[in-house]
Amino acid sequence: MFMVMPYGFLFISVMLFGTIFSLSANHWLGIWAGLEINLMGFLPLMIYRGMISETESGIKYFIIQAAGSGLLMMGSLLCFGYSFNWEILGSMNTELMVTGAIFLISGLLLKLGSFPFYFWLPSVMAGLSWMGCLLLATWQKIAPIFLLSSVIQSWETSSIKNIALGLAVGGGIIGGLGGVNQTQIRSLLAYSSISHIGWMLFCMLSSEIALKIYFSVYVLISICLFFSLWGLESSLFSQSESSSLNKVSLRFSVMVLLLSLAGMPPMLGFFSKWIALVSGMNSFFYIPAIILLISSVISLLYYLGLSFSMFFSTGKNLNLNTMKYKEKDQSYSVSSNMVVVLILMLIINMSGGVFIMSDSYIQNFF
Repeated sequence: MFMVMPYGFLFISVMLFGTIFSLSANHWLGIWAGLEINLMGFLPLMIYRGMISETESGIKYFIIQAAGSGLLMMGSLLCFGYSFNWEILGSMNTELMVTGAIFLISGLLLKLGSFPFYFWLPSVMAGLSWMGCLLLATWQKIAPIFLLSSVIQSWETSSIKNIALGLAVGGGIIGGLGGVNQTQIRSLLAYSSISHIGWMLFCMLSSEIALKIYFSVYVLISICLFFSLWGLESSLFSQSESSSLNKVSLRFSVMVLLLSLAGMPPMLGFFSKWIALVSGMNSFFYIPAIILLISSVISLLYYLGLSFSMFFSTGKNLNLNTMKYKEKDQSYSVSSNMVVVLILMLIINMSGGVFIMSDSYIQNFF
């Protein structure tokens, strides 16, 4: 775990502070500084085990984030050249402002790992630990996704809206088709993240409340899923009877959480996608909603295959892309308390459909 490593609390604090500082800034220089502080805090957490695969992923992530920061600064400088201020809000009434907006959106999409800049996310996530994957899939998306939402909503025109809809649909298609041929769970979850980013882009065009609900549900399911996968991988190193009993519980939890992440009714993941579809229909985004729904069905097919194969197969046949631990890491085991917590999270995920009581209940969100 991160807190075991020297100065782990410091790196986590720097990462958290960078995101909060970036979201609290009201000009692009502060946003850029916050994102860089967040990057400096997250990089040591990516390579804390000193493995070659983690180092490779850390270098790739650093290069991509540096390129995204360059695009962000270029776009902000272009906007500053027109209005002579660093404020986020502005009007796109000149060609210079439009060009600056394109650079800003491209930089945020590159940092986010969204379509069409998704190429780095599967390879980076494939080399990280489960905790690193969890932070990359959840916390590292907070600042770019909400900054992108503020940019699109402040400069909302028909051209920007159409481009954002195309990016949302492209993300859903790539996330659905890209995971079909994946055999490693980390890479598959990376393509799942790309698909969910497409859904979030779709939500931010229709309703900010839908975006917050969808992102919150995605973070909750991801935390439960990555902890379950970490526990399942750790239990493969233990031969105790308690570990054998926990393996069955962890496999079942992973299966249910994968189905919830895919949006299988009546689980919690279906609730978030239902909210997204209702908000999209209220904004008359019928064709993008249908395409995203079809891509979600494609994702559900390989999620079903993966979940059933994981539950009914033995530990030796699981392709968790298991990494060899150091001696100090092999001492970690899955406790019964952790299994109890995961079971409670399973109950929350499986009862998500209870929230979908009526159309009038959903309409209260919008």
